[in-house]
Amino acid sequence: MFRNVKRKNSDNELTDMSFTKSKIGSINMPIRLESQNLSVIYGTTYGIKEISFPIYDKKVTALIGPSGCGKTTFLRAMNRMHDLTRNTCIEGSVYLNGKDIYAPKVDPVIIRRKLGMVFQKPTPFPTMSIYDNVIAGLKLVGIKKRAYLDEVVERSLKQAALWEEVKDRLKTPGGSLSGGQQQRLSIARALAVEPDVLLMDEPTSSLDPQSTNRIEELIETLKKQVTIVVVTHNMQQAARISDFTAFFYLGKLIEYNSTTKMFTVPEHKQTEDYLSGKFG
Repeated sequence: MFRNVKRKNSDNELTDMSFTKSKIGSINMPIRLESQNLSVIYGTTYGIKEISFPIYDKKVTALIGPSGCGKTTFLRAMNRMHDLTRNTCIEGSVYLNGKDIYAPKVDPVIIRRKLGMVFQKPTPFPTMSIYDNVIAGLKLVGIKKRAYLDEVVERSLKQAALWEEVKDRLKTPGGSLSGGQQQRLSIARALAVEPDVLLMDEPTSSLDPQSTNRIEELIETLKKQVTIVVVTHNMQQAARISDFTAFFYLGKLIEYNSTTKMFTVPEHKQTEDYLSGKFG
């Protein structure tokens, strides 16, 4: 069951592209996504509790913290995946483009298109062709025009830095690709529906160092086009790829700041202890 507070907006308002302005230091930036007092409760247990922070447009925000601290729970709340979990209660609000995604009339399917998810392990449909993998989301909503689908496949694979490697074998199964290529194919599939935000849950944890480097380079390129939120256990990776970082511990947000500031002069001792490897 879901208990949502302050639900006022309708689903068609989610297309409004106006942004809320917020300030960190002396820099004003548009907010693409924001949580306000967000809690996820499994039965009687809090997965996360009263989490509030902004996610800035066309920036990379890293979520860090030890295993079980609520990072993935928070990420899944961003695109309403908890709707699919029984006995889960959502409290608080999540705003996309200034509109509450948990408002009563908002269609969660629309939300999942606007906030694409890339999982820890590559998730291509192994027997489906590379081409059909990319357009799977579009086919689900009834888009069939071949010329348009061809255009989307090429654009999305180029965005995912995979086009040159697969353009001559688009009809081969997605499962025939290497692990790193499969993850980029999963990213291409998420990009095909033109999301506002790309949510990435440890996207390189199952990949070799070379493939990890490719994904990190891809994230750096993609943030020019789309807002990215990435869960990572790798502190060096967070420092390399993110503009902002949120540190979670025991279901609570301990600290949120620019990555540079957090990694050089953290405001909380818990943050400093985690970053220095004293726990986690």
